[in-house]
Amino acid sequence: MTNAIEDKLKGNWNIAKGKLKQKWGDLTDDDLDYQEGKEDELVGKIQKKTGESKEKVNDFLESLKF
Repeated sequence: MTNAIEDKLKGNWNIAKGKLKQKWGDLTDDDLDYQEGKEDELVGKIQKKTGESKEKVNDFLESLKF
């Protein structure tokens, strides 16, 4: 995962979590449980739940403006 995504996830996680749930309504708080150092695992959970590609998930996270 790129540093920009890691920074966004760490610094603005509540905002990111809300936007992820808006985009993919099937996601729950448990799906989006963020643990430092496990960013790739989190993206994998989002992929599994939504069926989106890793690239689409990462692109969406990159597009978030905080």
